[in-house]
Amino acid sequence: MIDRHRVGQIEITRIVELNEPFLTPEKMFAEATPEAVAPHLEWLLPNGMCPDSGRLILPIQTYLIRTPHHVALVDTCIGNHKSMAGFKRWAGRDDQQWLAQLAAAGVQPEDVDFVFCTHLHLDHCGWNTRLVDCRWVPTFPNARYLFAKDEYAYAERRAREEADPVFAENVLPVMEAGCGELVAADFVLNEHLYFESTPGHTPGHVAVHLQSADHHGVVTGDLIHSPLQCHHPEWNFLYDEIPELAQRTRRAFLERHADAGTLVLASHFPSPSVGHFLRHGNAFRYRYVTD
Repeated sequence: MIDRHRVGQIEITRIVELNEPFLTPEKMFAEATPEAVAPHLEWLLPNGMCPDSGRLILPIQTYLIRTPHHVALVDTCIGNHKSMAGFKRWAGRDDQQWLAQLAAAGVQPEDVDFVFCTHLHLDHCGWNTRLVDCRWVPTFPNARYLFAKDEYAYAERRAREEADPVFAENVLPVMEAGCGELVAADFVLNEHLYFESTPGHTPGHVAVHLQSADHHGVVTGDLIHSPLQCHHPEWNFLYDEIPELAQRTRRAFLERHADAGTLVLASHFPSPSVGHFLRHGNAFRYRYVTD
């Protein structure tokens, strides 16, 4: 079953690569003690937390966006044959299901016009490239890949200083092929798609906004990882690079979109992922579109 949503004239399809238990709450968020999580178990179990392991379930997914003019992807998951330094559970995958889902949604790689990258961590840019004759080549040969300048600089620095292979495998081949474009963190493609600077998880992280007349949606990327952070915006994710900034960005984002009718396309919230932020006392909660 293909999971589709709409923002006015824009059609959105979820392309899910993995949907599996990730880490326990206390490993993902330092403040998420069993006592702090206990009040949320009723809505977390079983779709948001594995009853057996106690680990939170996080989808790894792409949002396929069809506007009246273009076909775009927001983030490209893990990909195949990647090195995954420091995260070996996803290394060397050889699975065509992500591409098969894209095809089932009516899109071939050659059809994609734009690839929007919220940030350049390994689970968000893996299908930017694929291995052909022992070389990394752009998966979407006709697309413009849009990288926020600060995020590109951050990924390039990680590659140089930490021997992180993500840049060499997923980003540099795109630039060398002439498919990549460095843009501002507030880049506007057209009346339907634009970036918003949302730093903290990484220095150059961006959210991707969708606009169609009075209808509005946003792909969060990793500025927020779990509905638990709606209730506790102060909880930072284990891998937030600039924790204090991530916290401020998340709180401001929730304030801005709560009760505003914005369709939230959450990158890692448990399936079905898509919903709305609502105010809840001094914090927030998440209402899935199926609620």
